[in-house]
Amino acid sequence: MKKYLEIACFNAPSALIAASAGADRIELCADRSVGGTTPLLADLEAIKAEVKIPVMVMIRPRGGDFIYSNEEFTQMEEDIGRFRELADGFVFGILKDEEGVTVVDKQRNSELVELARPLPCTFHRAVDATSDYHAAIREVAACGFKAVLTSGGIEGDVVGGYGNLPDFGEGELVIMPGGGVRREVLEVLVRETRCRWFHSSGIVGEGEVVSGEEVGGMKEVLGR
Repeated sequence: MKKYLEIACFNAPSALIAASAGADRIELCADRSVGGTTPLLADLEAIKAEVKIPVMVMIRPRGGDFIYSNEEFTQMEEDIGRFRELADGFVFGILKDEEGVTVVDKQRNSELVELARPLPCTFHRAVDATSDYHAAIREVAACGFKAVLTSGGIEGDVVGGYGNLPDFGEGELVIMPGGGVRREVLEVLVRETRCRWFHSSGIVGEGEVVSGEEVGGMKEVLGR
């Protein structure tokens, strides 16, 4: 079964490096320090002019939690509208508080998935911040997402949570492990899970620039 690598890129130069090194898909976002926010449209335009692989665009109006105000939700709707002509899909995740329990906001997520249609949507690691991880995964699938980026229900690196990853069959919700994925961790994930897609920033050390050597090394682990 062929396996694929998605690289989170926080700037246009990183996307070009990742694509050249063999990445199968780009997740474009901004501001690594808060885990990613909505990028600049100009960055997407620059990337799409140079690379052929798909580019998923993160829609996240700010860092911090994933419970958004009405104004922030409206901004997310507008951002999907701005990016949809060039994007190959979107990455977002909205939660809500129900009497102290953090759950997937089914209504708002479903509305954004419908707005993005026919482009596919990935639910990001907000799922790992829910109170009932496996129930949240089922809700994500019900909202119409095609994939979910997750560290297995923990807010740390996936190496500590991959044992919790749900197992969906072919054609259903794609479970994409992410969080601290580098060559050594990827070797474990390939050996211990049935996942087909894997997510990494490909960044080694400080800064926001992808390492082409690291991306190439991860592709070697996946058998290119």
